[in-house]
Amino acid sequence: MTLPGLKSAAGWLASGPPERVESFLAGLSDGALAALPYLFEFWALPHQLPPEGDWLTWVILGGRGAGKTRAGSEWVRAMVEGPTPAAPGRARRVALVGETYDQALAVMVKGESGLIACSPPDRCPRWIAGERRLEWPNGAEARLYSAHDPEALRGPQFDAAWCDELAKWPKGQDTWDMLQFALRLGEAPRQVVTTTPRNIGLLKALLAREGTVVTRAATEANRAHLAPGFLREVRARYGQTRLGRQELDGEMLEDAEDALWTRARLDGLRTDAVPEGARVIVAVDPPVTGHAGSDACGIVVLAVVEEGPPHDWRAVVLEDASVSAASPKQWAEAAAAAYHRHGAVRMVAEVNQGGDLVAVLMRQVDPHVNLRSVRASQGKTARAEPVAALYEQGRVRHLGVLAALEDEMCLMSLRGFEGRGSPDRVDALVWAVTEGLLVPGGRAARPRIRAL
Repeated sequence: MTLPGLKSAAGWLASGPPERVESFLAGLSDGALAALPYLFEFWALPHQLPPEGDWLTWVILGGRGAGKTRAGSEWVRAMVEGPTPAAPGRARRVALVGETYDQALAVMVKGESGLIACSPPDRCPRWIAGERRLEWPNGAEARLYSAHDPEALRGPQFDAAWCDELAKWPKGQDTWDMLQFALRLGEAPRQVVTTTPRNIGLLKALLAREGTVVTRAATEANRAHLAPGFLREVRARYGQTRLGRQELDGEMLEDAEDALWTRARLDGLRTDAVPEGARVIVAVDPPVTGHAGSDACGIVVLAVVEEGPPHDWRAVVLEDASVSAASPKQWAEAAAAAYHRHGAVRMVAEVNQGGDLVAVLMRQVDPHVNLRSVRASQGKTARAEPVAALYEQGRVRHLGVLAALEDEMCLMSLRGFEGRGSPDRVDALVWAVTEGLLVPGGRAARPRIRAL
């Protein structure tokens, strides 16, 4: 049956009564019945099928659970499989690139919608762990790569590639560039990108490029394969919020107007090097309450490099260790864990809401933490503006991508926070940078920690 025929048959079944489905299945031979689950064109949603035409890159933008991973797996199958298990397909060397090796393996290879689960038994690839490689019965192979390690793509060559969650890649531009140089086998090498959109330069440039085709879908498009009540719950909680529009509707959202930080600026302030001889500070912005509906507890770890006079000092944000819906004891333990994990020399905690109780709680959880209480005397925007100015001067950088923190930062505008709830992560960031780079009086005499 041709592709249009398969799609028509699927639509005919989907729109009919249960008796029609039962009659159709009863008329299939045992072999056809066994093969039916692996005929993806029969079951696929429109956004999961490759567009027609001569394209280089197919970008599938979708909300969480929209079926992007399944579409990526099935596209790779269509590229490597031939008419029989031993026959060659259109591609023989495939790159599978994820945010990390572990995530690429867990999602793209071994996940519920990954390549192994989607393949029929006689064409199922074999996973060779020591080589990070999949091998099909016809000799085609796919290798795993991490966006943390773009140099691993220097040397290999491919005729197809699947890139998952590109908008989260920590070294996105470098990894993408290395992949493009490697995509040079065959007559028409192609690549598919499956990602929830974020307003980053790499993705925006890719969408605008000639040779790119795009399909889009909201989470609801795949409702038949999602847990009952999931959509109702997330829609009730996030509705038309900015986060919901991005994570559920798959919309590409711009930065807030008059934003103190932009993603383009943050993309230019990344580093993969942990500074040596730095003084590490952990800043905590506690929530007012401690239940499932509470704001997050902002916990940000900052390394301060004290070289030269104080106005030349610089800093690197090492981690956003914030926790959501945590009890007071849980967020205090998370803050103490971050403190010791990074060998911090000081913790600063805002006490506007909890007063002395914040300090008492922290000392109960860990009396060895060097804690300083801070109290806000200005509004959030007024406190954030001097910190944003340090970013403009290039004196604050991020270790890799800190997606949740950066999303909040890009919603801080001159008019205030334009997101939902409270910008707890940004508040913690502001306290950390203020303590490290803006508080009057040098800190050169304070003890330095060992090289990280």
